[in-house]
Amino acid sequence: MATFKKYETTNHDRAIEDRRRHKELIEKSVKNNISQIISEESIVEQDGTRKIKIPIRSLNEYYFKYGSQNVGILCGDGSQVKGKHLEKTIVNSIENGIGTSKSEDIFEIDITIDDAIDILFDNFNLPYFNHKKYEEIKLEEGLKHRGLKPAGTMRQLSKKHMMISKIKRQKCMSKSESRVTFHRKDLVYVRTKPKQKRQSNAVIICIMDSSGSMGYTKKYLARSFYFLIYQFIKIKYANIEIIFISHTTSAEEVSEQQFFYRGENGGTCISSGYEKALEIINEKYKHWNIYTFHCSDGDNWTEDNEKAILLAKQLCNKSNLFSYTEIKGMNKYQNIANQYINQLESNNFVITKIDKKEDVWEAFAKILQVENYIEGGGN
Repeated sequence: MATFKKYETTNHDRAIEDRRRHKELIEKSVKNNISQIISEESIVEQDGTRKIKIPIRSLNEYYFKYGSQNVGILCGDGSQVKGKHLEKTIVNSIENGIGTSKSEDIFEIDITIDDAIDILFDNFNLPYFNHKKYEEIKLEEGLKHRGLKPAGTMRQLSKKHMMISKIKRQKCMSKSESRVTFHRKDLVYVRTKPKQKRQSNAVIICIMDSSGSMGYTKKYLARSFYFLIYQFIKIKYANIEIIFISHTTSAEEVSEQQFFYRGENGGTCISSGYEKALEIINEKYKHWNIYTFHCSDGDNWTEDNEKAILLAKQLCNKSNLFSYTEIKGMNKYQNIANQYINQLESNNFVITKIDKKEDVWEAFAKILQVENYIEGGGN
């Protein structure tokens, strides 16, 4: 006997769940393939609209899977006992000719670098960010209503108050008038004012060793690291200034273009970069949130190490966070890095090492998670 039921429409959209799962697959793939994404040399030379390809698995629907049809009785070797569980023998289809098992569908999708970076930076924030009362600015965040006015543009027309004015006028008129039209006096417009929000200022100071010992590969690794820092700051924070300092035996403040592309020769004097950073901080950014990042191969003049340590301690005192990243050193750490480890005991100092392209993301993540790492009892 059949039972008929009235068809009822539903607002449930199956595509919503599929879109959510698809988005999760993209996020997972971007994070798993970050080394390939940032290791492309052209990433620093291209804008964020350039598209890259990432692999993702297909979304499979639920279905019934039938068991194997290999049934029958087989002979044992005499060692089996009653009740013993026998494992299934997995046959390698490659060794036995062409296989019949279904492969997993892998697709490549196009995604812009900007979209990939948005996914990567979703859970990161600047550590030790303090809302200081000095050097605050007001940022505009849209508009807010500040009453009504008799004149304005059509976009500012308040339909609600226009209707209220018409109804009031209609109540005052005689009942013989069945239809009351709008009058020019009914038109009122919304008065708007920019909505402002206070935000503490922050400055990012990027110091890079551009001496002759920093060969092509080292400079590329350093540029890739700073590219992540730079893109992270641009996307996550509205009111942050970025200072670029390039140093050999002397240091100077340079433009973004010069910082990423200019190559130099000469020796290395790390203290010169620190001196320039402290000079800029004391001149402009005393009461700001300060984040200092330094990349070098650690091949510093031995006579300069003591001065570099002293200035590094001052940067720790001035900065919310100070990080030193050593690029492809010959030993585990060069002499200057070992001295940093032994003599800089500040919680806001972190040291990382980059030997290959895959290390760039790990160094970036370690630096920005240092606050949580210390609170969790890390060393």
